[in-house]
Amino acid sequence: MTDTPPPAVIAERRGHVLILTINRPEARNAVNAAVHVGLGEGLEQAEADPEIRVVIVTGAGDQAFCAGADLKAVARGERLEPEDKAQRAWGFAGFVRHPISKPIIAAVNGFALGGGTELALASDIVIAADTAQFGLPEVKRGIIAAAGGAFRIAQQLPEKVAMEILLTGEPITAQRALDLGFVNRVVSQSELMDAAIDFAGRIAVNAPLAVQASKRIAKGIAEGRIASDDAFWEANKQETRLVFTSADSREGPRAFAEKREPVWQAR
Repeated sequence: MTDTPPPAVIAERRGHVLILTINRPEARNAVNAAVHVGLGEGLEQAEADPEIRVVIVTGAGDQAFCAGADLKAVARGERLEPEDKAQRAWGFAGFVRHPISKPIIAAVNGFALGGGTELALASDIVIAADTAQFGLPEVKRGIIAAAGGAFRIAQQLPEKVAMEILLTGEPITAQRALDLGFVNRVVSQSELMDAAIDFAGRIAVNAPLAVQASKRIAKGIAEGRIASDDAFWEANKQETRLVFTSADSREGPRAFAEKREPVWQAR
């Protein structure tokens, strides 16, 4: 008899708050198909349950919030999204194209690189541990920040800073992210979840319908989508098709898995 593997995402209710924890600390909470389904279903649960007023998303352990896509799984030929078409429509990690009315707080407990930063970009509030780092290193792997990062970073940060982060692939500290307005609070690792839960409580005490309507107006959410993002996602689709079918896009994850410098061919 084999042991049942632990869930890729743990859902925990605390009053009116739903905490979703990416539970792959051995893989620095990198996203695979199971994480995609777990986070996506968690958001669906939150949206359907009137008693849930705020969602907190975090990572297990104290090293990584989310290291992005599981590139080792990609190198093994594994899919990072489920077979179900409706679940795939939620976007990377079941999250980035899955807007809900309930406010989402990212409690960033460590590295949030690539897809991890894209999860933070798709959240409404970000509370970060002082050890956290943010970045979009995709260009170092022969790919692009295709889960909304390439356009959301430019929407949420000053353009020149956004371009530096996007084109160098180099990370920034939690304090730098706070200074730029990308993070709402920076606290010690030991205080992170208490701070996130406290922030959630400050939202949950307000009238739920008013909070949710305010978010929908601010984000332009209607019928489960943000129409103003459509053009960005279409451009994203076209560019992704070109980049992700290139030789460099195969070389990047392979070099990462083999712990060596990539050899780019620009084709």
